[in-house]
Amino acid sequence: MGFDLIRDSAVGQLINYLSGGHLLPYVDQRPGYTVSVRFLTVEKREEKERESASDAVTLCGDVCEKKTKDSEATTPTPPALDRELTLSSDVTAAMEIPDPYLVDWEENDSDNPRNWSSSKRAFVAFTISFLTFSVYIGSAIYTSCIPGLMQEFDVSLVHATLGLTLYVLGYGIGPMFFTPLQELPVLGRNPGYIVTLFLFVVCQIPLVTATNMNTVLAMRFLTGFFGSPALATGGASMGDIYPASQFPYVLGIWCLGATAGPILGPVIGGFAAQAESWRWPILELIWISVIALIFLALFLPETNGPTILLRRAQRLRKLTGNDELRTAGERGAAEESVKEIVYGALVMPLILSVEPALMFANVYLGFAYALFYLWFEAFPLVFTDIYHFNEGVTGLPFLGFLVSSTITYALYCLYQKYHINPRYARAEAAGKIVAPEIKLEIGLIGSIFIPTSVLIFGFASRTSVHWMVPVLGAALYLPGIFLIFQSILNYVTAAYPDHQAPVLAGNDLFRASIASVFPLFGRAFFHNMGLGPGSALLAGISVALMGVYWLLWKYAHILRRRSKYAMVSE
Repeated sequence: MGFDLIRDSAVGQLINYLSGGHLLPYVDQRPGYTVSVRFLTVEKREEKERESASDAVTLCGDVCEKKTKDSEATTPTPPALDRELTLSSDVTAAMEIPDPYLVDWEENDSDNPRNWSSSKRAFVAFTISFLTFSVYIGSAIYTSCIPGLMQEFDVSLVHATLGLTLYVLGYGIGPMFFTPLQELPVLGRNPGYIVTLFLFVVCQIPLVTATNMNTVLAMRFLTGFFGSPALATGGASMGDIYPASQFPYVLGIWCLGATAGPILGPVIGGFAAQAESWRWPILELIWISVIALIFLALFLPETNGPTILLRRAQRLRKLTGNDELRTAGERGAAEESVKEIVYGALVMPLILSVEPALMFANVYLGFAYALFYLWFEAFPLVFTDIYHFNEGVTGLPFLGFLVSSTITYALYCLYQKYHINPRYARAEAAGKIVAPEIKLEIGLIGSIFIPTSVLIFGFASRTSVHWMVPVLGAALYLPGIFLIFQSILNYVTAAYPDHQAPVLAGNDLFRASIASVFPLFGRAFFHNMGLGPGSALLAGISVALMGVYWLLWKYAHILRRRSKYAMVSE
């Protein structure tokens, strides 16, 4: 596993390219490799046939001569005869293959990500989750910087909070540009991850050395923008290496990595900002992202199947001189114009986003996501102003989310194994297709946790109630948002299987655009309305949206039938 990981990583690919395949070689780059006859040109294939026939005649003549000289001689040794027969049958088989110049996966192909060992796939899944964590933590860790920024640059709370808003907005806009590029076989996933993560690190330098607030805000938007591929394409990378039956489980792990970032950000950044200055949380973010950059560059292999096949085809073309060797992706790309590529990348996400089912899913998820970021403004009001925690300790209640997310994931896995999987098995045995709306069920259940959590947190936050009660109330929010995330993301990709990339890009854009605004008015909202009434209003909106969510679950199949982009399961 170790050799393959390094060879297929960004650094390994560079070493292989610069050495001409002599260092960290693939099987087809090693000395003595015998290329399959079907990949040869017609001329070389006919030459092989003539050589095979000539060798067979020579061998037969030698055998006859030997029989004449020695009547007791036996026939030629089986190994030599078998070698010639194998070569001849290879040529015949190559002629019978309908499309011999198509470069595709072989049976049990070890380069196919779906055929990697369990340990290798688990390691890659961990690496992708670590990448997502290292970028997602950048949103919440900034909240620890806000008091210091207000003091040093003499700006208002709303002005300082813009750094959080622009970061979230940046990683909502970024997928519109980066996701289509990472779907191109000629590029693949890794360049998008490595290059943008490098730029993510670079943009932190002027941020941590900033002498004015405008520089801080500009760099926060750019860091969010360049960090977006990890947040938008990480789930797709998981889908590259795991089959559909296991995808919900690993998507949950990836979501845990994403959730851990905003949860641990205030914890890690709070103590640093309290002990030193607002620049130290940004320094911590630089350290985390640099470690992630080095780790990924050395150990994250390419997971996009069409990209792996394209590189194989390039090596085979060089080896055989047969320029007709192509992958299915290359043939399809040759028929696609630049206009069609741009249309699919920038226009399709917007077109799909206004479809009724997708529009509600995006808005609902955006609201749940926005409410999550609203906690970043409510927590200081509760634990600093009411319970008098210091700046560092104020971030510790966020750890309650970490506990509840772990428990939720375990229960979610049991739900998948004992409820969802048997339903798919029964449908498959009966020759039926399961409607994608089945994936909305768990989100409907999870949505109950959101108003419950908001009400407990809002009305229990008072000096007469122990601080543990609002911590527990807030922790109940995580099961809601986790299950809704899993539900909606699985649903939109299942309902629009031929447009997964633009659907997810549009979802990112709407979700981040809605969520980015809430922190700006969060503090004023709770100050003017009070924690209890303000929480009651948010809970009421959540309950109203639950009703619409139920309607989506009940009647989304009708909306799909009217759409020319969605799948039809009936």
